[in-house]
Amino acid sequence: QVQLVESGGGLVQIGGSLRLSCTASGRAFSSYNLGWFRQTPGKGREILASIYWKDGTTWYADSAEGRFTISRDNAKNTVYLEMNNLKPEDTAVYYCAVDRAFGVKLNWEFWGQGTRVTVSS
Repeated sequence: QVQLVESGGGLVQIGGSLRLSCTASGRAFSSYNLGWFRQTPGKGREILASIYWKDGTTWYADSAEGRFTISRDNAKNTVYLEMNNLKPEDTAVYYCAVDRAFGVKLNWEFWGQGTRVTVSS
């Protein structure tokens, strides 16, 4: 089992920035693929970004490209999501997730409890 704890959400003004953090338990963090997702009441869970365990390759959804940055610190067992130029439509609950990289296809096995981000004027 991998336990994930997100933090860093809150209320931010339009155009502002936030950095979300997600810290994982265990000793195998450096071998995990990591992802950030968000969910709103009107939509399903949306993947925003991922970072590959082996070489740090990143991928972004169109909604995140250019404004969000995913990064990881293996020494701290932590993955980050830096969010800039926030818009009202970014209001959501944000989740991190772990894929233990056992297979070719990503399998998001473990999830955090979520942190709420509200973007308002």
